[in-house]
Amino acid sequence: SLKDILFFQNKIEIKKEKNFFVRAYATHEDAGNSYDAVLTAFQLQNAACSDEDYNDLYSNYWWNPGLGDIVGKVRALNPDIEWNFHPPFDPVTNAMQPPDYEGIVQTLNENQDSLFIWHHQASLYANSAAANKGTLDFFEPGTARFDSMMNIITSTASVLDGGSKIVDKSALYHIHGEKIWDTDFAKLTLGINSRIYTPRSEGSLFSDTGNVTIINKEIGGYLGFEKKILSDQLIIKSSLRLDKNQNFNLLPSPAASLIYNLNENHNIRGTFTSAIRNPTLLNQYMYYNVGRAKLVGNIEGYDSLVTIESLRPTLINQETDSLNYFNLGRIRPEKVKSIELGYRGTFNGKFYIDAGYYYNWYKDFIGFLNAAKVFIPTMGFGDIKIQEVYRIATNSNEQITTQGFALGCNYYFDEKFMINGNYSWNKLNKLADDPIIPSYNTPEHKFNIGITGREIAIDALNLNQIGFNVNFKWIEGFVFEGSPQFTGNVPTYGLLDFQITKAFSKQNLSAKFGASNVLNNKVLQVYGGPYVGRMIYLSLLFDWKDK
Repeated sequence: SLKDILFFQNKIEIKKEKNFFVRAYATHEDAGNSYDAVLTAFQLQNAACSDEDYNDLYSNYWWNPGLGDIVGKVRALNPDIEWNFHPPFDPVTNAMQPPDYEGIVQTLNENQDSLFIWHHQASLYANSAAANKGTLDFFEPGTARFDSMMNIITSTASVLDGGSKIVDKSALYHIHGEKIWDTDFAKLTLGINSRIYTPRSEGSLFSDTGNVTIINKEIGGYLGFEKKILSDQLIIKSSLRLDKNQNFNLLPSPAASLIYNLNENHNIRGTFTSAIRNPTLLNQYMYYNVGRAKLVGNIEGYDSLVTIESLRPTLINQETDSLNYFNLGRIRPEKVKSIELGYRGTFNGKFYIDAGYYYNWYKDFIGFLNAAKVFIPTMGFGDIKIQEVYRIATNSNEQITTQGFALGCNYYFDEKFMINGNYSWNKLNKLADDPIIPSYNTPEHKFNIGITGREIAIDALNLNQIGFNVNFKWIEGFVFEGSPQFTGNVPTYGLLDFQITKAFSKQNLSAKFGASNVLNNKVLQVYGGPYVGRMIYLSLLFDWKDK
């Protein structure tokens, strides 16, 4: 839940067109009274009763003859069945099935009403302070008791103290300067930029608890070269950029491109680029406890982790032989090399086309993986238990490639009407055995098609200076990988947008009316997010002109 959020930015810039600029800006944000709604629900549950206590109380009601004795009632449903509530684990079939599995399932399916009543009775017992295990009554929504506890939870930042409040009083400071020398020989561009991050979350988002203060600094510079030869028919461009983040080594990223003008209407291009992507602040310093797992950054690395897949047989058999341990190094910058081939052309002054294909090679691709730490009892006393579950930012050890194609077209019927469309194909060539979850979150296919009109006159209605735009967007469904609790499919969807404008020249006014998702097609754009419907807007713009 986002409440009372504040965001503002200050900027100052001095520039001379095609010569130089110096700009500086700072952004500040404040999460206000925001809180994590899912974590709040977990904290409300824990405030009444821990998961372990609830499990013990619920199970006790089922098994204890002096309480619910539900196990006895279930057995009485069909005395002829060989009931077995502790079946052995079958390593061959990976199944846990009692001897008379089919008979048990049939009996339970035929008595769903009774099972529902017994489950309700056991839940009431486990949710009641009368169970006398140091627990509190369940916090019922709509009661003053619920509202009071929710206010305490959403006002407390520390998860360890039972809170869910999001504190974010972060700031970013940026300065960037550039100088251009456009000589008879070539065009040279020199630039430098620097940035300082100061995240402040009091431990609610980042690992800045107690006296820990996070400051992250980075600096970069670039030199560009552009030369036209063969009577400006061939354009050669090259550049070199250097970047240094305080936590990572100095990294170069060269680039070069050739643009060849076949004639005034057609050109082809070829580009080789390289780039780096430093891990974000969240990749480096995140520490976000969501109740069932911790989403963590990876600035220092981890050891003695176990794979999630190896946990199940370990917990069932209470043996450590199946545990798959591994260590994880600190996160590294992502590096990419890319080639791109493209064409741009104009036909009869009406039809315009731009098409391009790219192929990328990634090294140290940034994603995340899920892992856990387990508690191993000493001297054989106690059970093997899950200690922590993590989603950790890390790099792929494999080379990952992506490729794609984009096509854009415009057709002008005349000076007033135009139809346009574009299509893109983007593919992640991920290795099947790579454990890294890449968070690519990009549909493989999508397209837009629209029609635009401007300065239209409708004589019958005595209207002029009318403009409009109608656009249809189609997005193919894809897998959205956000985090352990927010990973799933985003279904295919289509959206229709519409906008109409009317200019009033004498009054220096323009009015705009439109709607996105006109048909109110409820679509999910981010897994775990809300369904988005229609948005209607109206704007009026006055252009002050000093005559």
